[in-house]
Amino acid sequence: MQRQRDLQLANLHGAHVDVAIIGGGINGAVSAAALSAAGVDIALVDGGDFSSATSQESSNLVWGGFKYLQSYEFGLVRKLCTSRNRLVQAYPTQVQPVEFLATFDDASPYPVWLAALGAHAYWAIGSFATARPRVLSASAIETLEPTIDTSAAKGGLIYSDAYLPDNDARFSFGFVQNALDQGAIVANYTKVTGVERADGCWKLTVTDALSGDERHFSATTVVNATGPWADETNRMLEATTRHRIAYSKGIHLVVPRIGSGQRVFAFFDEDERLYYVIPMGDRSVIGTTDNRVDDPRPAVTDDDRDFVLRQINARLDLDTPLTVDDVIAERCGVRPLVVEADNAHEQSDWLQLSRKHEIESDDERSVITIFGGKLTDCLNVGEEVVDAVNSLGIATSDLDPSWFGEPSTADQNAFLAAADRTGLLSAKTAETVWRRHGRRAQRVLDRVVGDPALAETVAGTTDLIAADVVEVGANEMIATVDDFVRRRTGLALTQPADEILAHADRLSELLGLARHTTT
Repeated sequence: MQRQRDLQLANLHGAHVDVAIIGGGINGAVSAAALSAAGVDIALVDGGDFSSATSQESSNLVWGGFKYLQSYEFGLVRKLCTSRNRLVQAYPTQVQPVEFLATFDDASPYPVWLAALGAHAYWAIGSFATARPRVLSASAIETLEPTIDTSAAKGGLIYSDAYLPDNDARFSFGFVQNALDQGAIVANYTKVTGVERADGCWKLTVTDALSGDERHFSATTVVNATGPWADETNRMLEATTRHRIAYSKGIHLVVPRIGSGQRVFAFFDEDERLYYVIPMGDRSVIGTTDNRVDDPRPAVTDDDRDFVLRQINARLDLDTPLTVDDVIAERCGVRPLVVEADNAHEQSDWLQLSRKHEIESDDERSVITIFGGKLTDCLNVGEEVVDAVNSLGIATSDLDPSWFGEPSTADQNAFLAAADRTGLLSAKTAETVWRRHGRRAQRVLDRVVGDPALAETVAGTTDLIAADVVEVGANEMIATVDDFVRRRTGLALTQPADEILAHADRLSELLGLARHTTT
């Protein structure tokens, strides 16, 4: 049952839009939401599912980039901190403050006192919007988080940023939904297979990856939001740019919860790079690596696993060291770093490359390219794309501050009260339904009221209910179970693969799918 997707594909065929956005990761999704809110007719297409590449492989951190102070990128840090603050304020249930606990020993590149100065500068650059940093002794670290090995610790530092309690792809899809609500045409599994520039207009051919059918539509301007494939897409569009993309591979391993699960642990690895232990429900995410690669679809290697596990075991006081048998899931993706097109950027410069983004326009071809970008910076990307589209002659209205964000706290409280009155959902489940669905949460509750059996939990979880799955299947353009367990939820990151497989038939039934696929 893919009725919404079928409708979108029917609307796409033969349509003319102001802007065609190629790529449905965070950059494409936020651009679609911002442009739609600015009154621009848009179509968003992605050759796979939404956020099925880089945007599903992040650390889930929404942060100002404390480590970028090391390379003196103060402007970037200020921009990221400001965006982080906006996201925390606008998404109080989806983007939540979290403490970072950094531990320092003789192998750390900086003493505690210097890191503390940096943390206070970071706090100030971020407009004092987070909790004040504080220095800890080794014994205080031991008391707060006994799992950390403090035998060689010189002290520690606590500072604050934010993170996503749910998965990154789910958050990104919220912007796709915003665009749909504004009348945008949106289709996943729809690959651009042909382009032609004629009479000041783009004519695009797309192929449905599920059926093989071709469709055609036209657009005045194209936004290239394909992330790691930006250069390849520009070659197809024959667009000229001053920048290009270089790939940095990062991996994370998901393991059973380490420590209290209330804060992020930060350490320096054997190469003096920061890596983290990040809470994810009753799991922890450990990583990351930072290696130059040429493939935009890298894989986790045995060396990657050994490196990450070696780092974490060296800095934790565990009864039994973590092994590959403890790994529940893996994340592996590339950061598309922005570099000058005419610069080779040898390996010696690698770790100094900036994580900033660039929005670049080819006026003659009417192509806008988004290079780089981070989840934290997504609002800036969306607003800058609106400005770039306007500069190419397409009229845009002023963006209202409400173009992004959750419904009001009053709306949330009203929903939670309504859920409580039914007596069918626990308080924790109701809060999770709200966090996942926002203003659409009432539809999930209505399904439960109509059929109380839909209040049952599914897939071995404690707070994912059948009505939640039915709502996603009906309205979020699901084509496979993998779309659901990996991107619309984070089940594939927190539940063992055999557990998900055991529930695949039930999930397929609830999602309205005739058949299923899982990873």
